[in-house]
Amino acid sequence: MSHVFPRHSRTPPRTALRGEGAYLYDAEGRAYLDGSGGAAVSCLGHSDADVIKAVQDQAARMAYAHTSFFTSEPAEELADLLIANAPEGIERVYYVSGGSEAVEAALKLARQYMLETGQPERSRFIARRQSYHGNTLAALATGGNAWRKEPFAPLMIDTSHIAPCYAYREQQDGESAENYGRRAADELEAELQRVGPETVIGFVAEPVVGATLGAVPPAPGYFKRIREICDRHGVLLILDEVMCGMGRTGTLFACEREGVRPDIVTIAKGLGAGYQPIGATLCSGAIYDAIRDGSGFFQHGHTYIGHPVACAAALAVLRKLTEGGLTRRSAELGEALDAKLRAAFGQHPHIGDIRGRGMFRGLEIVEDRETKEPFDPARGVNKAVKKAAMEAGLLCYPMGGTIDGKRGDHVLLAPPFILDDAQLDELVEKLGTAFRAVLE
Repeated sequence: MSHVFPRHSRTPPRTALRGEGAYLYDAEGRAYLDGSGGAAVSCLGHSDADVIKAVQDQAARMAYAHTSFFTSEPAEELADLLIANAPEGIERVYYVSGGSEAVEAALKLARQYMLETGQPERSRFIARRQSYHGNTLAALATGGNAWRKEPFAPLMIDTSHIAPCYAYREQQDGESAENYGRRAADELEAELQRVGPETVIGFVAEPVVGATLGAVPPAPGYFKRIREICDRHGVLLILDEVMCGMGRTGTLFACEREGVRPDIVTIAKGLGAGYQPIGATLCSGAIYDAIRDGSGFFQHGHTYIGHPVACAAALAVLRKLTEGGLTRRSAELGEALDAKLRAAFGQHPHIGDIRGRGMFRGLEIVEDRETKEPFDPARGVNKAVKKAAMEAGLLCYPMGGTIDGKRGDHVLLAPPFILDDAQLDELVEKLGTAFRAVLE
């Protein structure tokens, strides 16, 4: 009998025994193609010798040094490489241990920036419905996943939500993509006027929405308009790239495709590629300077931030994503995967939309393609697809509540960037097996 507290107490998980390349193997010897990278984490697969060596070498040299006493060589080198590849104006890196911590740090940093610059009346955030920003209380509050938030609503910080940029369901007949993007972005202006722009700290958004919507990219011009609105009102633009960043969408930072400069950007998941738990909150020079020239102290911190072994692993990962060309490979493989998904499921009676960027793809499941009507949530389609995919030897990331937190199903795909063409075919074939088992 296990003493581990699992995610689902009525469904004991299988035991993963080892990983090799794009596959995980359980204790019974069954192989699973990792079509979701866990939760969009394992961008390099499961047995990268260079990252393993970096972990071993750093652990042998020095495993831990608390950041109240020391910095470390891997932390400094990793920060240098991140900033060298970061969006314009981003100049500082604050390390954490994962995505939720990165968003939590971003929210606290944004609030402290307002205090340091004499704007204490700014105390609230605006985010989007059908977003996900993490599971700590502040991150959960900014997220728009209604089901996850409901039990903890009385404990949450003050956040309001506007509509997502979700063309499949929100773009009107006859409306151009550009006009839709502007209309969706202008909801931020309306919400600022409703609550009072002088009360708002920042706007929080995923450049490509991950788990809750299923790899939904923005409409053309959406984020440029968002940036204009934020600048007009002195509101910080906080981009959550925990899931969609670090090469996942075909550029190192997902916001590169949008041509916008965030004030704060969060990363995790692919930064450590699963070899160590690590994340980071990156901020502009202006934000850092305000704190440096003010109190001089960011009133935040965790025991394991800047962990030398985690930073050494992430440095090895980042070198492969940049100098090693794996971000470019993500873009190229992503186009091939998209083509294969459209060939296999583009006319499927229950696949309403196929979307995404790079090695970050989503398929929205519907009962009726013409009306876009979703399946009854009671049927549990997303759960059934996950189970059927595992039986077929594929790990994918289905979710429910796509439309409004209750209705709608989608499958998220976020495989390693090391797949070959035969493995892309295997992924699509096994996903098709799962769809046949559940939808036909």
